[in-house]
Amino acid sequence: MLQINTSKVSRWDQHGREHVVRVRRTGVQRTIRCDTCGWRKPAQFLPWLKAEEHLAEAHQATVDPAGA
Repeated sequence: MLQINTSKVSRWDQHGREHVVRVRRTGVQRTIRCDTCGWRKPAQFLPWLKAEEHLAEAHQATVDPAGA
């Protein structure tokens, strides 16, 4: 059975640059890591929300490419 251990949250800033935070799962623990700046943080609860917050605060990246 295939098990997916990583996912990503991507947002675009006002200059059209993509910023990505990856969420990696190891057992019940999740770690979030920013591809742009290398920021890393363990996050057991709501890792995707914390990833979105980092992108908005650190990179002003708020445009969701999957949004309408």
